[in-house]
Amino acid sequence: MVDVKKQILAERALAVARRALASRYAGAAFAYVSGSIMRGEGTAFSDIDLVVVFPSLERAWRESFTEEGFPVEAFVHDPETLAHYLHQDAESGCPVIVNMVATGSIVGPDAERARLIQAKAADVLAAGPKPLAGAGYDMLRYHVSDLTDDLRGDRPPEEITAVAALLYPRLADLILLGRGTWTGRGKWAPRLIRKLDARLAAEFDAAFRLAAQGDGSGLLALADSELALHGGRCLDGFRQEAPLEARRPE
Repeated sequence: MVDVKKQILAERALAVARRALASRYAGAAFAYVSGSIMRGEGTAFSDIDLVVVFPSLERAWRESFTEEGFPVEAFVHDPETLAHYLHQDAESGCPVIVNMVATGSIVGPDAERARLIQAKAADVLAAGPKPLAGAGYDMLRYHVSDLTDDLRGDRPPEEITAVAALLYPRLADLILLGRGTWTGRGKWAPRLIRKLDARLAAEFDAAFRLAAQGDGSGLLALADSELALHGGRCLDGFRQEAPLEARRPE
């Protein structure tokens, strides 16, 4: 699709989002219209990400619908619930809604308030994720170590493929967060690794392609190499305590 067509598609999506805000979310203060369509990267099958903000709500929610042929993923908040999820995103290292707010086009009456929140989200993105540390870091290293061990020795091809599917997001997290870069889910993981290091992205892609065909040797080498940057395998001495409330009467 040429750039002009993508621009027209983005303009159509923005107009549809404005109408959806007026018809479905009467009383909303503003919204952020985001997604690949708005970045000029979308296709006819891409959806519109819509973060809707009311002055006050009993609770936040998300919903999906089709508006004038566009699939829409809507995340409906008030300023306090939005602040909660922006913080949760930043803590997780995977800034999904932070990205939507920071990069979205603003529609709705209270654009000034929207710009203030948007500026804060942009600052969060620019600051990067918090350093890997603590229990979450240990758990990530443990999962990568445990799954990597499942690649050692002789295994049927279908088992190697299954292990690789589980390892993919965890190894991507270790690669990205371990280098001080935000991580992502699904299609975002390879995009972010490619942006970080094209050579490493090519190695990552090749390793998982081979694993999908039943050859885990490249993936094992890559995972071991990444674990070495974080003190090696995390199995001996690993301990995770259950919450005190994790009990139920017999």
